[in-house]
Amino acid sequence: MPHDHDHDFDGASPAYRRALIAVILLNGGLFLVEMTAGALSGSRALQADALDFAADAATYALSLAVIGQPITTRARAAQLKGISLALMGLAVFGFAVWDMLGPEVPRAEVMGAVGFAALAANVASVLILMRWKDGDSNVRSVWLCSRNDAIGNVAVIAAAVAVAWFNSGWPDLIVAVAMAGLFLSSSVQILRKAGEERAHHRGHAH
Repeated sequence: MPHDHDHDFDGASPAYRRALIAVILLNGGLFLVEMTAGALSGSRALQADALDFAADAATYALSLAVIGQPITTRARAAQLKGISLALMGLAVFGFAVWDMLGPEVPRAEVMGAVGFAALAANVASVLILMRWKDGDSNVRSVWLCSRNDAIGNVAVIAAAVAVAWFNSGWPDLIVAVAMAGLFLSSSVQILRKAGEERAHHRGHAH
């Protein structure tokens, strides 16, 4: 079913702005927690999830900055976010493949505890943003990033259980690769929708 790009929600409401600010603060805080925990525990999955938090905080701030701007500006911002997600996915995939040459066993208890804390924060973010999940490419990209975070947290928790059960680093690396795939998939969705919006605008401009 084609989108009516002229009527997609563009984020221009005080409630949406407040929701974005709350989610930016949550993501910034969780990035610091997860990156520290990832380094201490030796978990690539936690570090991948931490990078996702950092990228989300930055892109949500960009989303906030372009609210109310012309659709071409909002679509360009979404394209920038899509490209950054793709680069992040490729980086996580590259590090995970490198680690496969000699996987170490990360600390499962740290992975699990931090994964649960991050999941709670992300469920809160998803609930805050739920009512705005189907807007323009800029708004849609915010929703996809929040959804990715929640999925990533569940995956980190599952990896922690598997690491502890098998006493192996492979579950951690498998989850990191899966998260890289999720980043790339979301990147394609964001870039496709932003491209459609720019093409739609050019068609109306002529």
